[in-house]
Amino acid sequence: MTLFLAACGGGGGGGGDASTPAPTTPPTLRGVAATGAPLVNAQVSVVDGQGRAVGTATTHGADGSYTLTLSALSPAAPLFIQARGMDAAGHMQVLHSAVPTISAAMVGHVTPLTNAVVALALGTEPAPVFAAAATSASQLTQMATAAPAAGDFLKTLVKTQISDLKITSLDLLADPSFAANKSAHDLLIESVRVDLARSRLNVPVLQVGNKFLSGTAPEVVVDLPLAQTELLKTTGATPVNAITSTLKAATSATTLLGNLAGLDELGAALNQLIAQGLDVSTIMTHPLVTTSYDKHNGRVRTDLAAILSVYTSANRQFGRFQLLGCADDIAPTGNCNRVIVGAVISDSSGAVVDLFSDVVMFNKAATTANKWNLAGNGKRLAVAVHPLGFAAKKADGTADTSLSPNPGIGLQVEIQAQTPDPLPTNPPVQLLSSATLQTPGGFAFPFGYCNRPQLCVSTTTGATSLPATGGVGDLAIQRAAVGWIGSADSVRGAKHVVSYNIASVVETRSAYLRADALGEPAAARFPAIDGLTPNLVLRATDLQAGTLQGGAFNWSIWAAANPDLRLIEIKRVFTPDDGSEPTVLDTTVPLPPRTSVTSLGATFAPVGTVKAELWLQAMDSQGRRFHTRYTASP
Repeated sequence: MTLFLAACGGGGGGGGDASTPAPTTPPTLRGVAATGAPLVNAQVSVVDGQGRAVGTATTHGADGSYTLTLSALSPAAPLFIQARGMDAAGHMQVLHSAVPTISAAMVGHVTPLTNAVVALALGTEPAPVFAAAATSASQLTQMATAAPAAGDFLKTLVKTQISDLKITSLDLLADPSFAANKSAHDLLIESVRVDLARSRLNVPVLQVGNKFLSGTAPEVVVDLPLAQTELLKTTGATPVNAITSTLKAATSATTLLGNLAGLDELGAALNQLIAQGLDVSTIMTHPLVTTSYDKHNGRVRTDLAAILSVYTSANRQFGRFQLLGCADDIAPTGNCNRVIVGAVISDSSGAVVDLFSDVVMFNKAATTANKWNLAGNGKRLAVAVHPLGFAAKKADGTADTSLSPNPGIGLQVEIQAQTPDPLPTNPPVQLLSSATLQTPGGFAFPFGYCNRPQLCVSTTTGATSLPATGGVGDLAIQRAAVGWIGSADSVRGAKHVVSYNIASVVETRSAYLRADALGEPAAARFPAIDGLTPNLVLRATDLQAGTLQGGAFNWSIWAAANPDLRLIEIKRVFTPDDGSEPTVLDTTVPLPPRTSVTSLGATFAPVGTVKAELWLQAMDSQGRRFHTRYTASP
């Protein structure tokens, strides 16, 4: 029996023979989780080739690195890695990677590009496979087999960026020198937009494109099941046949990529400025807050200085900048002049407490130490269009059958109506009174001012003062209710044009749809409060007091089931029975992404009888919005 066990290697998935001693210490795994900028405080989970959980870790708040010792002496190959966290744009990311072969000390980075490698090797989205890893051993074996060829194939899709960045050797999964510090490998991650989606036939696809194009339509589309079939072939593999788009490789912002290596110096300089403890007036004279700073969605130079002053007094610091896209109305071929960036803001404990976004520009002739500087996007306000889903629930958490369809879908239109509020003492100021949105199909929709941060959809053309309902109808053009929304208006890259008059100047802006409109969203995707039952219902008195009977407003069950979603809005709406205008009370959603609040804020004392509603809004990694309305019991 002893000889038999020795010959079998003792089990455990490690293999071996009598001449190979069994390991006495567990192997280690290290890596970096990043989307260009580090994923700070992200949760890393690892399973082995038999689907066993073999380790967890939290990424470092400064550089996104992680290190862990696996819980198994001889884990089965391959390792399957998942990292979950919030990026610098405020999007929740759920990314994956793989280590095909087990060794004593392994490297496994987790980035959008490694996520694409795993998706190609699996032939589908990685997240469901990871969730069912215990019963997916055969899929994990295929992943390990196809991963090397999948990495090589992915590099052909971004070969222009690789050439521009002068990368001669690249291991997407396990580059031992990789860091999220604007090195060539990091800038490759920053320069392409990589998404997983579904085709109209519900086939999983990989979408790749130049991040700095004005539009957001994918340039390269790959059929994932077909790609995997080709990648698993031992001879004659032609994964290029899985590309369903005309373009076979993404274009590149060639000139821009040559200048980005020094961008993190700007963040370091801003942190040094904050650490000096200067007041607003002194910050205004600093070269980093130069007179060349143009407005950014209504934020002017004095507002920027006020924000930096708040960071100073609260002892906060910038994380590394993440490149989010191009702010040019028409980006020059191969370049982008105004680059949209985001950064997490953390306190002295390393906890993320805010998100910062602006535009930077490069000036090689700059006389200051920094060639990159904050510049603003030059716009008086922001516009955006997002895919939207809306679900209605009753006070006990069950679906409201009085609404049909439920859930509903449409487009969420955001036209900034008020100045940003950098300080609590600065009340917002109205920017404009009306606007129109024109869809790709040629139809136009009026919007009017409703004393909310965004203009509201109007049913009366020319209206400049509207009562806000507080509900999704203020911002949503719902497909079921409006016959003018067609398929061309709802696909990724669809160009919507917003026109308005501000300060006696007529402006026209383009807003591109970042992702395809939702098809039939699952009920589980919509944000939900924990614990509501027929015996514990949401009451109007709860919303009036701002506290829930029995404890806090908690959404941890929903958050755990939907790690790619983040709650971004909580509001209470009280609508009087006499038909007067509703009262809308907003609650700040805490950062870092939390799953409960003990209080919704100010109490509300109604005059007469009111209908009370709780509204929750969540956002996924591609900007889709999910709204839930709870109608409270009297």
